[in-house]
Amino acid sequence: MIYGKVSSMHVDPMEKKPLFHYRPGEPVLSLGSVGCNLRCLHCQNFTISQAAPGEGRLESLEPSDVARLAKESNCRTVAFTYNEPTIWHEFTYDTAKALKGQGISSVYVSNGFIETEPLRQIAPFLDAMNIDVKGFTEGFYKKVCKAALGPVLRAAQLAHELGVHIEITYLIIPTMNDDPEEMRSFCRWVVKELNAKIPVHFTRFHPDYMMTDVPSTPTKTMELAHRIAKEEGLSFIYLGNLSTADGENTYCPKCGALVIRRYRYSVARIALKGATCPKCGESLNMVL
Repeated sequence: MIYGKVSSMHVDPMEKKPLFHYRPGEPVLSLGSVGCNLRCLHCQNFTISQAAPGEGRLESLEPSDVARLAKESNCRTVAFTYNEPTIWHEFTYDTAKALKGQGISSVYVSNGFIETEPLRQIAPFLDAMNIDVKGFTEGFYKKVCKAALGPVLRAAQLAHELGVHIEITYLIIPTMNDDPEEMRSFCRWVVKELNAKIPVHFTRFHPDYMMTDVPSTPTKTMELAHRIAKEEGLSFIYLGNLSTADGENTYCPKCGALVIRRYRYSVARIALKGATCPKCGESLNMVL
């Protein structure tokens, strides 16, 4: 119903996805359609994620058009984002396959609510995913997202096993998923079931859609999440939607050297030796 139907398209910085360890500082052609397989009460893109196929103005594109537009925009990467990319899987699969043949990579910004078969199908043509783990209890997913947590965790593990570069986002919502033990359990899962070097982005909630009565996440809660993640052994922890001195910088987990300095969605400085720390040679789980 929405094959090739595009609602939104723009050249974004890679950091906006957010993908901090995949081609940092590069532009990425980003596009989305309409619809979603979740019904999150706090969705920030609800005007397209909760829209029906016949609503709004949709532009029709073929996979070959996306490749042409990426080249015209000087982008080495195309991101399927804005709404849930798995909702138009047939188009993203065909497009990612066509892009791969022309040396252009594809990334997903996804809620991770995808079955095993389609994920295995697209994985050879999918280079990176930012997966949004929206909370770490089934109760939260049922109440706030009208979905389930288990399939998301399984998809993240499978994508990692299949060699897709993954980064995880956890939006911290006051009174909903900000319990310290819940956040600690999430961090332990990343370390145990994925890898301690998987980048984790804790992002600050702001009221939207059907949750305008919930306040923005306090800075102290964001700092607590960072501290918990550090205690649990995560190597790369970022704080998003929050103005901090170094919450978005990349530091070597071994020697502490600053290797990427960021400000908002821009990269101010990159000091890398390939994908490793220039000071001590530590691997930074970075794709350049």
